[in-house]
Amino acid sequence: MKETGIIRNLDELGRLVIPIESRRSLNWKVHDPIEIYVDDGAIILKKHMNSCVFCGSQSDLSEYEGLNVCKKCIEHLGNLK
Repeated sequence: MKETGIIRNLDELGRLVIPIESRRSLNWKVHDPIEIYVDDGAIILKKHMNSCVFCGSQSDLSEYEGLNVCKKCIEHLGNLK
């Protein structure tokens, strides 16, 4: 994990401002969806990327009942008996 030496305080509503330098280095833009994970006492933030619910692929996605499914998995599902 890379240390930046930047410290920020939570406000009264529990919000935290992510420094512009960090957002630029991660290519995060205003209104980008960010996923929040908790792992062993640490909070991990990750830019959300749409991906196939079955294999995790991020290409050739179609939506089915609110879930993303890639073309390859759609073809595989079509071959199931």
